[in-house]
Amino acid sequence: MSTQMSVFLTQTEAAPAWGDKAIVSFTEQGATIHRGEGHDLGAIQRAARQFVTQGIKKVSLAGEGWDLEGVWAFHQGFREPKNSTSFDWPALSEADQAELEARIKATKFTCEIINKSAEEVAPRQLATMASEFIKSVAPEGTVTARIVKDKDLLTEGWEGIYAVGRGSERTSAMLQLDFNPTGDENAPVFACLVGKGITFDSGGYSIKPSDFMTAMKADMGGAATITGGLGLAIMRGLNKRVKLILCCAENMISGRALKLGDIITYKNGKTVEIMNTDAEGRLVLADGLLYASEQKPELIIDCATLTGAAKYALGNDYHALMSFDDELSHKALTSAREEKEGLWPLPLADFHRGMLPSNFADLSNIGSGDFSPGASTAAAFLSFFVDDYKKGWLHFDCAGTYRKSGTVKLAPGATGMGVRTLARILTQ
Repeated sequence: MSTQMSVFLTQTEAAPAWGDKAIVSFTEQGATIHRGEGHDLGAIQRAARQFVTQGIKKVSLAGEGWDLEGVWAFHQGFREPKNSTSFDWPALSEADQAELEARIKATKFTCEIINKSAEEVAPRQLATMASEFIKSVAPEGTVTARIVKDKDLLTEGWEGIYAVGRGSERTSAMLQLDFNPTGDENAPVFACLVGKGITFDSGGYSIKPSDFMTAMKADMGGAATITGGLGLAIMRGLNKRVKLILCCAENMISGRALKLGDIITYKNGKTVEIMNTDAEGRLVLADGLLYASEQKPELIIDCATLTGAAKYALGNDYHALMSFDDELSHKALTSAREEKEGLWPLPLADFHRGMLPSNFADLSNIGSGDFSPGASTAAAFLSFFVDDYKKGWLHFDCAGTYRKSGTVKLAPGATGMGVRTLARILTQ
């Protein structure tokens, strides 16, 4: 029989007997987290993680001092990919309780779908599950969705998604979801959200080493994160029309797979020579950005686990932000800071657009030259598929989506980072 352990909060430091810089102490009444006078939310998250590693899986937050952000910090550290932990918390205000439950629901969807195996989440399943999640949190009658799949992608001109996924036995899909709470079918589209949904990335014929491939079930993390962001924004009261576009495929090797030297002709007439089949995320996102541009929105945001370069630059603690729109970038960075999430700018300039030469097409799908800035040239590639790329477009290279091993603050697996930032950008 399992019982819950009570967890209290205090600003005092732990007694020396518990060790230098201890953040947790124990009594007969339960455990106490010593957050210090600086109200350190990180201490709460680290303490929650300590409980899990010590085998404590059921707790009750008790006593004074627990507010929305404190409870959320505990949740972040206490959750496990196997859903083996549970906790309850003291009463919050009605508004804070609603916000907490919305955060938990949105990040739970995001993390669970990223953590699932590629066998469970194929391209069409990803599109369907994302659509069902948005419908579950949106007011009735505000969501319509269609999934374009297999050879219908070719019929409608979505050559990139089809080409990347044609080597797999699992058909590719594009989700086109319309959230319209205005009641006006002719209402202008405020924002289009585009997500990379590569449900498994072998690298194709530019095959990944096994160690790099073990986390590639999470290569649809951009699609999951941007779906979670829209869901949280809806739960926070989003009242503008937003379209969600997920570009879903599985990058596999077969006799039908994309080959080096192949050329894709996109709907806008741009031709792209494939010089690396492991640079496939940008190929599917190009279709999503073309569809987004057709909607004439004020804002386009794409999210993708796009480059190793961003991860090498920023590690797992920040997503990379790239944009030609300085004012919009500032708003996004401010949103991330206010939501206590990691977002950091990387450079994107016009000269990066000239670093994708091809002898046989308009563009190569990878940059050329020594010390090519991989994250910047990937973003530059995407800019060729955004009508007005200088204004109203944000690109998130989601370096912090997934961790192969746990840390002192987070469990292994998906992090959910970015969901709150995206929701704030949409609702501010």
